[in-house]
Amino acid sequence: MAFADSPTAVEASSDVDVVPPPPGADNWSCKPSAAHPRPVVLAHGTFENRWDNWFALSPRLAEAGYCVYALDFGRSLGGTISGVGPLRVSAQEISDFVDRVLAATGAQQVDIVGHSQGGMLPRYYMKNLGGASKVHTLVGLAPDNHGTTWGLIGLPITLAPPVTNAVCPACTEQLPSSDFIRQLNSGGETLLGVRYTVIASKFDEFATPYTTAFLNGPDVDNITLQDLCPGNFSEHMTMPADPVTIQLVLNALDPEHKAPIPCGFGTGAAQIR
Repeated sequence: MAFADSPTAVEASSDVDVVPPPPGADNWSCKPSAAHPRPVVLAHGTFENRWDNWFALSPRLAEAGYCVYALDFGRSLGGTISGVGPLRVSAQEISDFVDRVLAATGAQQVDIVGHSQGGMLPRYYMKNLGGASKVHTLVGLAPDNHGTTWGLIGLPITLAPPVTNAVCPACTEQLPSSDFIRQLNSGGETLLGVRYTVIASKFDEFATPYTTAFLNGPDVDNITLQDLCPGNFSEHMTMPADPVTIQLVLNALDPEHKAPIPCGFGTGAAQIR
């Protein structure tokens, strides 16, 4: 199964969806309200898909009154595993999906919430594919904005790049030394007119070091979960379903109506962030 820049890769990434959307997502008749005028697009991480990444956050957003949309990109294994294809191809898929959402809803902009690769890759879309004017807010959950050493699985990825490139070109393109990551951050890490929130965990075992997530630039709110809630042990894979993280996402999308952060279990006082 080869990706690279071959026709096979492009064809695989454009397969008919086989993974259902998460609860609350992809109601194409949804019209944004005055309270929440921008649809929310959910972008998953590497080796994930739109359902397993967003089964908890998507219904919460829908319950809060948002029009929610989730896509799979960079697909493999018949479309069940996503986020493994070449990053530039996946970024174009995000671009196409955002255009579809805007056309369906009549909105002028979207907000994007992304996990891991899905929190980093929209920056390429905004910087290189004309997406800056179409995105108001980008919320990244454990995004590898400066690449990742891949933590627990880093050794096989770095020692066997030919094999890795064959099954997961996105994996090597997310190494800190890759041309993709260097080009992504050249000339500044943020864009004027876009608001950024980054949420990271000290216990992240895949986007490593966890500080890879943090962006430098205006209109950036870099948050470490344990600085807010010292007893929060959420790591990379559990963050999208973590109640603290979910409330931080809701606050980032609607900063005029922030709610207290529920640290819980006596691990920290509830606070507004």
